[in-house]
Amino acid sequence: MLLRGLFSGNPKLIGMCRELYDHRQWLWTFLDQDGVDPTNNLSERSLRHAVIWRKLSFGTQSAAGSRFVETTLTVIETCRQQSRDIFTYLTDAVDAHFRSRPCPSLVTKP
Repeated sequence: MLLRGLFSGNPKLIGMCRELYDHRQWLWTFLDQDGVDPTNNLSERSLRHAVIWRKLSFGTQSAAGSRFVETTLTVIETCRQQSRDIFTYLTDAVDAHFRSRPCPSLVTKP
């Protein structure tokens, strides 16, 4: 059907079908792989807190501020997903910084 749309002569249909056809390898992964969600709901929920923060605070005033907020919100969401205490993680990270030690990992649960 996508190939029919690509050769239909309708510019809008051609563009849409080309996008879908070009991405067909990963668009339908959820059909072939167990455990792959067909939606991006988890991603949308993960971004929700950051979007609300941005709307309420009107963003940042500098690239450095944006980088700080981006990193902090990523740490907070990762801790949330891992059911880790955010304050404990941030305290350990600051302590590690002042002791010139590596930051605690967010890759795995402690």
